[in-house]
Amino acid sequence: QDLNREVVKTDCATARIPELDFEIPAFSQKGVLTTIEGIIDRAVAGLEQDQPVRRATDQEVASKIDEFIGKLKELKEVHSSFTFIIDDPSGNSFVENPHAPQKDAALVVTHYRRSPQQAAMLGLEGEELGEKPDDAAEDLRNEVLQFNTNCPECNAPANTNMKLVQIPHFKEVIIMATNCDSCGHRTNEVKSGGAIEPQGTRITLRITDPSDMIRGILKSETCRVEIPELEFELGMGALGGKFTTLEGLLKDIRDLVERNPFTLGDSSVPSRTGKLREFIGKLQEIIEGKANAHIILDDPAGNSYLQNVYAPEEDPELRVERYERSF
Repeated sequence: QDLNREVVKTDCATARIPELDFEIPAFSQKGVLTTIEGIIDRAVAGLEQDQPVRRATDQEVASKIDEFIGKLKELKEVHSSFTFIIDDPSGNSFVENPHAPQKDAALVVTHYRRSPQQAAMLGLEGEELGEKPDDAAEDLRNEVLQFNTNCPECNAPANTNMKLVQIPHFKEVIIMATNCDSCGHRTNEVKSGGAIEPQGTRITLRITDPSDMIRGILKSETCRVEIPELEFELGMGALGGKFTTLEGLLKDIRDLVERNPFTLGDSSVPSRTGKLREFIGKLQEIIEGKANAHIILDDPAGNSYLQNVYAPEEDPELRVERYERSF
């Protein structure tokens, strides 16, 4: 009956059976909802997986592993008692108490304070005991902070870099970038470093010169982008937050349309393809400075920005309007 107890084992938990000197290290398996018998079966399957190769290359090692596999299988017969230990620094693992809400005499749950090493392993900020705070304020603007995370594509451990940047004549923003060494996936995102403004902001730029393409632009995740001459509107949330140039934003819009399988891919409708090709052509003319247009950034949160190249003087081609939000 004990072998049928449900077990929640997270990926950062260590499973041990002291009687066999057996341990499943943290982060060697993904989190799983199973039973004690299921964990033993999974360990047996993992050890048996490469046994044919071991028998061909090192018979002695293969024999010892076969002997150990036999001991693991004997545990399921419960000829003698054994101890099953789950050690989870995150505190999120669980072993079922079949007698709940009564006390289980065979089950012992021990809570402990994480060590700084365990906190660092989990990506948490470790607190050193007895450490005195530094009197000098930490200059975050000159430091790139790094914390551990998992790749959104392959789930392998990766590092995310974060930097606080002051935009001239505007406010602070947080730039975050993740680079996965395992699969090569890269992603970056920009977050506002301040609160939501009391009023929304509508920024309109009349593009009249190719040099306008190098204007710095901050598009928050709540900002809509409009190009009236192309009857185009990019909704909130699309492309996420970005800190780039006007040219970079327009190229991202072009790539977004080209990569969509329902617009120009295999799933596209032929009757729409011609219009979209025409739209991309006109957008490319704006990027290359061959056509004039207006670009509008409408941000109800007031956290978007378009560079004024004449600052602190007024820009004749740039208009900034503030308005009361309707939601």
